[in-house]
Amino acid sequence: MSSALPTLLALPLRGLTWLGGQGTRAVATVVFIALAVPPLGMLLRPYVTEAILVLLCISFMRVDLAALYGHLRRPALVATATAWTTIGVPLIVGLTAHVTGLTDRAPGLSLALMLQSMASPMMAAPALAALMGLDATLVLVTLVTATAVVPFTASLFASLFLGGMLSISPLTLGLKLLGILAVSLFAATMIRWIFGAEAIQRHKQPIDGFNIVILLMFASAVMGDVAHDFVVDPLFTVGIAALAFAVYFTLLAVTTLLFRRNGYERALALGLMVSQRNLGLMLAATAGALPPATWLYFALTQFPIHLAPYMLTPIARRLTVRADLSGTAAPTNSPG
Repeated sequence: MSSALPTLLALPLRGLTWLGGQGTRAVATVVFIALAVPPLGMLLRPYVTEAILVLLCISFMRVDLAALYGHLRRPALVATATAWTTIGVPLIVGLTAHVTGLTDRAPGLSLALMLQSMASPMMAAPALAALMGLDATLVLVTLVTATAVVPFTASLFASLFLGGMLSISPLTLGLKLLGILAVSLFAATMIRWIFGAEAIQRHKQPIDGFNIVILLMFASAVMGDVAHDFVVDPLFTVGIAALAFAVYFTLLAVTTLLFRRNGYERALALGLMVSQRNLGLMLAATAGALPPATWLYFALTQFPIHLAPYMLTPIARRLTVRADLSGTAAPTNSPG
């Protein structure tokens, strides 16, 4: 019996290690499993907040402090990217929604777009950037700074653009976001203190696998009604899905173009981060008290969020190779 126990405990670890080694393929598969098994979504929906807390904790737990300090010593790029994702994006989306009349014609959809634009980048963005071969450290540092200011910027933009559309006040929204982030950061700090950074790095693949399991839980919880919505109103559902893809790739393209002078490899990494918005954080902060159209949009954004890294990996690897070749060619071509 005693000899069988370690074997039984090793099986889940092996499974998580294998899953973590699947990279962007596993991330892309998550969305199809969530769509194919609606009862799983119904079962997991009450645990959205817990799933978000775990995802945040895993990301904070894996922060490379040395790399973080290194980027913070050269803050211009990080500060500009942080300002773009936390101020530029929600300001443009909010003004566009009001100018086009979307706020009056489709308040649930307008609320979804505003919450998406106000959210911080996904905590999984650095891991996805690493899987794609992009500058994960730059993504991580910008993610940390953006996440730190989001409780304040989200409260500001909620008061400017959302009015009475939210079931909670802008101040409460900001305080809830701050509380969720503080709890996750404290838990991650305790885990690092107990187990050490080396142990966390050594178990990178099983942690990646566990991260994918939690992503599946979150995606299932959010996407539980998608199949039903498609049967009831297929044209509307397909239209919302098309909008979700359009918003995702517009954010990706515009951000990449804005930061292209820093090199297309870095620009694409920032584009990935800005387009991967942490909608779960907003769901947790609002306790899921959102209109059906908002829920549907959030559910359908899971498609571009999970599929785009897999689709973009070949482009990212070509850009990385080109950046490496440019870096090695520069000293050769320099005088002297």
